[in-house]
Amino acid sequence: MPPPLLLLLLLLAAGATAAAATSSNNNKISGGGAPPPPTPTPWPEQFHAAIFTNLTESAGRLQLIDLYYDWPKGRNLNLIRNQLAAEPIYDVEWNNGTSYIFDSASCRTIRFPVGLLPPDWLVDGAVYLGRESTDGFDCHVWTKVDFVWYYEDVVTHRPVRWNFFNGMQQHVMSFDVGGVLEDSQWQAPAHCFSDKEVTTGNSGATAAADRVEEGEDIKLDVMGSFLRFAGVPATTVAAA
Repeated sequence: MPPPLLLLLLLLAAGATAAAATSSNNNKISGGGAPPPPTPTPWPEQFHAAIFTNLTESAGRLQLIDLYYDWPKGRNLNLIRNQLAAEPIYDVEWNNGTSYIFDSASCRTIRFPVGLLPPDWLVDGAVYLGRESTDGFDCHVWTKVDFVWYYEDVVTHRPVRWNFFNGMQQHVMSFDVGGVLEDSQWQAPAHCFSDKEVTTGNSGATAAADRVEEGEDIKLDVMGSFLRFAGVPATTVAAA
């Protein structure tokens, strides 16, 4: 069972503080002569990424995801196609903390205490692990409090892959800077606004309730944690 999200948040905040302290101490010891490690490239404010997701190590299946990140308009969309599924699942996330996870027949609304991950979410508190070849690319690798491992192409600075603590692996198949989705595709359907239960916080972020399997449930929970909480400052965690 994955650890409680609040614990992950505390670890993330503590890890960022510890990383900053370690960096400061190292600079003092070296006299400032050693070159600093590479820093992650902030995400562009708008992009479209096609992502192959492997959930088989966390009791799930395979997925293709179209990720549309739109920071200026405060929104993020995951169009999730489960292996051999008849139709996709939409996960539309807004910077006010509201998410709508739906298909043509069902919907769940989830309200988080914070909004989307900012473009520079990885810069503060990431620990550089060195270079590694993955998926055929020479990559810089960072981790953030053993929650996510992030691979960035040394030459193009594009994200290549990220792995999560629970074994979920996501491989970036294409990365289109400035790629946007037309506004009509972001609108949740009418059945998302009928009388129904609204989940608050982070407990069980599931998609299209009757069609989600344990692996996909884990994926959505972890992705929600990743896109919403990996960059939360310590003051926000303390206030939660």
